[in-house]
Amino acid sequence: MQKLITIFFKVPELQRKILMTAMFLAIYRIGFYIPLPIVDQSALADWQEQIRQQAFGKVLGMAAMFGGTQIGMSTIFGLGIMPYISASIIFQLLGSVVPQLEALMKEGESGRKKINEYTRYATVAICLVQSAMWIRFVQTLDYIPVQYKDFFPYGFICVLIMTTGTVFLMWIGEQIDEYGIGNGISLLIMAGILASADDAIFLLASGFTPRLTGDAEKPYSLIVTGLLLALFIAVIVGVIAITESQRRIPTQSAKHVRGRRVYGGTRQYLPLKVNQAGVMPIIFASSLLMFPFFIFKGLASSTASWLVAEDVAGWKVAIARFFEAGLDAFQSQAYIYTIFYIGLIYFFCYFWTAITFNPKDMADNLKDYGSFIPGYRPGRRTAEYLEKVMLRITFVGAAFLSLVAVIPSIVQGALAQAGTSVEPVITSFLGGTGLLIVVSVCLDLVQKIDSHLIMRNYTGLMNRR
Repeated sequence: MQKLITIFFKVPELQRKILMTAMFLAIYRIGFYIPLPIVDQSALADWQEQIRQQAFGKVLGMAAMFGGTQIGMSTIFGLGIMPYISASIIFQLLGSVVPQLEALMKEGESGRKKINEYTRYATVAICLVQSAMWIRFVQTLDYIPVQYKDFFPYGFICVLIMTTGTVFLMWIGEQIDEYGIGNGISLLIMAGILASADDAIFLLASGFTPRLTGDAEKPYSLIVTGLLLALFIAVIVGVIAITESQRRIPTQSAKHVRGRRVYGGTRQYLPLKVNQAGVMPIIFASSLLMFPFFIFKGLASSTASWLVAEDVAGWKVAIARFFEAGLDAFQSQAYIYTIFYIGLIYFFCYFWTAITFNPKDMADNLKDYGSFIPGYRPGRRTAEYLEKVMLRITFVGAAFLSLVAVIPSIVQGALAQAGTSVEPVITSFLGGTGLLIVVSVCLDLVQKIDSHLIMRNYTGLMNRR
């Protein structure tokens, strides 16, 4: 490690990129300690501690994790980077169905710049809507002083501040892409997830006891702690294995005779990633499942009085109980929620792979370069074969993503039945989606650093020799 650090600072360009990236990430984290002008910070801390234990807090925590922010979201960077991610996803999906956007994507650099411009405009619109909804919600809570309960002008000013904060984060991500190293938006999300690592470690350490059984003050016994750490290591190993796994399709290049020399005829491989969709299916599924929770929560709150009233029709009581059952079903540890979660992950895995992987274009490219897959004719037969292979390996990738996504709920439910209550922040970080995102981003960052080192004849970080 000391040798690698020495190498970093021997390469001026790599040193500059790493320091620039660290500076931008530091600015990003500082913004989370700058509150909105209408917030009472001491009351906010108490509210966060109370809401963290509730189902509503778990949903907010999941949304905050994907956006690189935190529960409460009442700082200048409260919305995080999620509005920009949402806008990018929208245009990525529209690019496959809208001919004008598809034509822009094929224009190269000029088309990409135009789509990025549209994405920025959409980000601002999404920020205005989300921040207005959030400010209207927080103005009903106790950590907002009474004199700041009016939306105009106090709430409107906060909407502009939060929108500006997200636009600034978007700019930071682009600066990291240009002057730093790694994917800027992914690094921002990773930094937000790692910021909660100290909470998970502190809670685990404060509740640890070296005995085989825990108690009310020290619930995390030696067995429970060992299980959580083993889960942490297993998820890291599994994420690395699946992320690096490839299905290598053998290809053969055609022979060309020019004069007395024979060119081509070499045997190569076409690598297909097992997890082609990355973490996008989990983000899609989690975001989509938030809507039923909030819908049932609002309906259950509006019909709660029907259950306690005396002279209420039976159908009203049945409807109120149905809304309460729906609210319970879509909490994080409910079986119905888990079934829907796994189903949506599978659906979005295939959906996102179908958008990003085009077997027809790949078959045409092989044909244009004079290569073919042995046993399959170039063109349609090759495209059908590639599509069949991708469908099979996507099933494996979706199964792994589903397992990682539901591990925190499974572990927490199993330990709860055994009489040990584990904080959600511990299980979600030590063995869940957050860890999947962190490891995936770290692997991408290491590969970027490797490319700089290998170009200058240094040994890479991931040297397998």
